[in-house]
Amino acid sequence: MTPATYSDLENTSVFITGGGSGIGAAFVRSFASQGARVAFVSLDADKANRLCDDIESRSGSRPFFRHCDIADVEHLQQCMEEAAAETGPVDVLINNAARDTRHSLDSFSPVEWDLSLNTNLRPHFFTAQKVAPGMRARGRGSIINVGSNSSMLGLAGYPAYVAAKAAIVGLSKALARELGPAGIRVNSLIPGWVMTERQKALWVTEEALRECLDQQCLKRTISETDCANAALFLASQASAMITGQALVVDGGRA
Repeated sequence: MTPATYSDLENTSVFITGGGSGIGAAFVRSFASQGARVAFVSLDADKANRLCDDIESRSGSRPFFRHCDIADVEHLQQCMEEAAAETGPVDVLINNAARDTRHSLDSFSPVEWDLSLNTNLRPHFFTAQKVAPGMRARGRGSIINVGSNSSMLGLAGYPAYVAAKAAIVGLSKALARELGPAGIRVNSLIPGWVMTERQKALWVTEEALRECLDQQCLKRTISETDCANAALFLASQASAMITGQALVVDGGRA
């Protein structure tokens, strides 16, 4: 299927966390294909540089990449400053990076709890804090916070992750209310179980996949591109009057 073209995204500045692999890499590819100036951070420098090489070979334009652990807010905001100097003030911010490490109630320590939320929730606030002044000055902007339908389903096996993903929806609504008068839109993008390389390597089994598809209305697996297409819509003026909303891309499971 040929993806939709959003002409208003051409030459926009897009900043993406966790853009080196999985859903994030699909975001990088999709926005680059729209002619946007894309910058991203990732922990996996090898995958990120290969992604940049591939996009540059296809389009002649290279995304801006910095290696960054988003739990380090100071370094993350520094990377955002460097990206803005290269690609321009951020028009579209996508908080995508996350870590869905499995854990139980009994075995999780306070340190591990903090580490989980410092990756899965805290950066979303401080990246928005960083881009908001520039977006206010221009009277526009789109912030997309990536959640998970695990919070809607109440899935077991990673309660700190599920808690963070539920909080993302509340944070997005609160920021949409605060930033809306300045013309800035804030939405949540809620994927279902996306068949990324990481998921296939760690969690996908025949039984688990069958259970997931049995619960979905649409009986096919969800791809990274399915999520990227939704992000393009939320970033573009096609969704100009949509803010404070959660767009669920899970095949009708939740």
